[in-house]
Amino acid sequence: MKLNDIRDNPGARKSRIRVGRGIGSGKGKTSGRGQKGQKSRSGVAIKGFEGGQMPLHMRLPKRGFNNPFAKDFAEVNLGMIQKFIDAKKLDVKKTVDHEALQAAGLARGGKDGVRLLGKGELTAKVTFKVAGASKGAVAAVEKAGGSVEIIEKGQPEHEKKAARAEANKAKKAK
Repeated sequence: MKLNDIRDNPGARKSRIRVGRGIGSGKGKTSGRGQKGQKSRSGVAIKGFEGGQMPLHMRLPKRGFNNPFAKDFAEVNLGMIQKFIDAKKLDVKKTVDHEALQAAGLARGGKDGVRLLGKGELTAKVTFKVAGASKGAVAAVEKAGGSVEIIEKGQPEHEKKAARAEANKAKKAK
């Protein structure tokens, strides 16, 4: 085989339909749009339009609240950690933190860190360094002889902004 012999599989590349090219093409004259009406014209986007009647998605009530400042934690249960320790996927001698849990495949996502939850049994003596932990999880880890260090992430951006504005205001007042 040479470079000039390389071809696509038959049917791998399909050319676009050239509409409005005569009656014999099967897509001539109206180009498959039918006759007249809003849809036969260009620049039409009527998804969800119900002829002037209030569309269904606008008739239904709004529900809930989406907090833009909510923290995104990867939640990990103690039972799963014990399972991974038994399977030799986590090293008990080292401190277990977000990176170690991610490497083991336990903590997916969680841009604000890991939060320990107390579901399951922990028998190994482990030192944790995490962004958060429930009271039950902390109690279970300490009962097994381990420890939990909770690391504080920096202030949220809106709090930093408010602090900067306050500092600037104080500077201008002097």
